Amino acid sequence: MQAFDPDRYSRQTRFAPLGVDGQARLAAGRVVVVGCGALGSVVAMSLVRAGVGFVRLIDRDVPEPSNLPRQVLFDEADVAAGLPKAVAAARHLREINSAATIEPIVADLTAATAATLLGGVDTIVDGTDNFEARFLVNEWCCRQGLPWVHGGAIGAEGRVFTILPGRTACLRCLVPEPPRPGSLPTCDTAGIIGPAALVVGAVEAAEAIKLLAGAHDTVAGRMLVCDLWENVWRTIDLSALAAQGCATCREGDFPWLEGRRGGRPTALCGRDAVQVLPATPGIDLAALASRLAGVGSVTVNPWIVRARVEPDIELAVFTDGRAIVSGTRDEARARGIVAKYVGG
Repeated sequence: MQAFDPDRYSRQTRFAPLGVDGQARLAAGRVVVVGCGALGSVVAMSLVRAGVGFVRLIDRDVPEPSNLPRQVLFDEADVAAGLPKAVAAARHLREINSAATIEPIVADLTAATAATLLGGVDTIVDGTDNFEARFLVNEWCCRQGLPWVHGGAIGAEGRVFTILPGRTACLRCLVPEPPRPGSLPTCDTAGIIGPAALVVGAVEAAEAIKLLAGAHDTVAGRMLVCDLWENVWRTIDLSALAAQGCATCREGDFPWLEGRRGGRPTALCGRDAVQVLPATPGIDLAALASRLAGVGSVTVNPWIVRARVEPDIELAVFTDGRAIVSGTRDEARARGIVAKYVGG
């Protein structure tokens, strides 16, 4: 078990529910944070400051100026350097706590990479922005019997739900099917305020600390939902869903983990473009066009929406949910662009 500096963590160990034994568990704890964006950067920073001994960071993106209001691990120098988020975050985290082991991985979480990226840890925390990654994490954790923390934030709203396979509802119990691409707003179409990400990330980190410290009984199968703009906080009892279960947590069905569900990006032959297939077929083109109108120039007809979403990137989305990202042959970047502007 990794030792810890008792003076450094004296205020935490004086908190009776954690104590010296709990702090020792944190020092020996191993966590994966999936995504280093708004939620992931708050979670990672909080866990490393709390003395968690090992934190693996998984992210496929690079920081940009629009990240800075809410992604607290990055600064203007990181944007100028163009370093991957996982690498830049790891550098800052090592400066915060040199005793922690930080493992940055610049990769896309897929069915093929899940075992490598998610293995060998005590818990996983959701800092991602798409349902495919979340379903992969959910199925991996249900199969391994591993607790994990789901969180999400948009606008001024947020939610946090800790999942203990076999004891609580899982993500599929709560969301049997991922929403159709374009059917829900994303941070790039509806916006988000920094405090929402800070609050949700902090609650996720607290849940992870409780799991690592062995305080599983404090996780009661309830989902926290908050709206900082309206100042509304509530919890939703999910015990009925837990009692019912679903095909994943009760029957061992893992379609995302086994590659039977999920998009597979493909670089198009002879073109500087990548096709990304939808997790769920079909899309409301009119609704998508309306949301993208605030992002860049948009053209729409009954079969396709085209939008200039970034200076060098055009996004084309078809009625069946397929997307073609023109201006790159990087499959991970294409997946990130579709998740960012379309969702899913």
